[in-house]
Amino acid sequence: MTLPEFQASIGQADPPGGLSLALQALWQEGKGNWDAAHKLCQSREGEAQCDWVHAYLHRKEGDLSNAGYWYRRAGQPVATDSLEQEWGAIAQALLKG
Repeated sequence: MTLPEFQASIGQADPPGGLSLALQALWQEGKGNWDAAHKLCQSREGEAQCDWVHAYLHRKEGDLSNAGYWYRRAGQPVATDSLEQEWGAIAQALLKG
């Protein structure tokens, strides 16, 4: 799946089949379902991909110290670009596998 296809899928009622849990969480957040995205990430704490999305979620929430913790756990630098750019960058990286 390409990034444009993933972005377009957000208009659907359900996420596309075969997505990793981290991508499912990012998809939920893209639909405005922050709580659902957060629950998905929490269910797989310790997995770098989920921890990266978890970091993004807390950054979006405005809890930067908590976001910093999750960026460290994910082995990712703290994002400084826009939230929209970060969402796309995470999605692109996860789609590439």
